[in-house]
Amino acid sequence: MTDTPTPARRTSRALLALNGALLALLGLVTLGPDARAQGGSPDRVPGEYVLVGGDIPFGDSNAIYILDSANQEMVAIRWTPSSGASGRLDAIGYRNLRDDAAARTGR
Repeated sequence: MTDTPTPARRTSRALLALNGALLALLGLVTLGPDARAQGGSPDRVPGEYVLVGGDIPFGDSNAIYILDSANQEMVAIRWTPSSGASGRLDAIGYRNLRDDAAARTGR
């Protein structure tokens, strides 16, 4: 008698090999170096965000103000609808609140 592998045994061996390869890939990705964007600059801490909706003095839409209190920055954006169900977010402005506070005390 010859010991020929059955289709179920071949399938399970292929799945074991695939799981081993995926586990090795996961290990490489997890233990590999950080991406450049994840390093960040040493003087920038992770943000703490607050979102506030409000009116804007122009146009017929409202604004979303995003405040990063940890880095003292603020961004204003608005939703611009387009044809159909889609639309886009448009940047209105950016302020560095730390610079604004420093300029205010210099008066």
